[in-house]
Amino acid sequence: MALINTTTTGVLGTTVYGDGQGSLAVQKDGVTQGIYGNIPAFSVYLGTLQNVTTNTFTKVLLNIEEFDTNNNYDNATNYRFTPTVAGYYQINGNITLNATLINGNSLAVIYKNGSRYKDGNLQSASSGGALFYSVVSTLVYFNGTTDYVELWGLVNGTGSPSFGVNTGTQSYLNGYLVKAT
Repeated sequence: MALINTTTTGVLGTTVYGDGQGSLAVQKDGVTQGIYGNIPAFSVYLGTLQNVTTNTFTKVLLNIEEFDTNNNYDNATNYRFTPTVAGYYQINGNITLNATLINGNSLAVIYKNGSRYKDGNLQSASSGGALFYSVVSTLVYFNGTTDYVELWGLVNGTGSPSFGVNTGTQSYLNGYLVKAT
């Protein structure tokens, strides 16, 4: 990573240096103020229909990567985003319910470190045979080592629902670094 570091040594004393490697990190007195260049960003979606048990939180197995600029999304084992740059990230998710669901609802949920973190909108279904969407969006702080997020869904009601697919437009998760720390 390229680095420009300023160190204040008095009223007008500033030292600036760079190492010319990769993305640019700007620091003041050794504290990162921002990262510029190839910042972590990802977009993944569900590649095949995923059957869902009603009245149970279910992890969405988002297995197709559109892009993953820093190789932080696991699309084969844990289906989670674990960024290696600490900071604040905008995370967005959507579940589409292929519903034969009657008198129920669906809910998209961001899980952080294995626990329910932020809920999306609750989408009601009154009759079967339609698509029902639930969206969730939030700003999340990651420590850059162990913190991760996953997309989960909850479906209540009667019927045989599944999370839907349509080349990335129905059930998906994406995010990007807003501010490094």
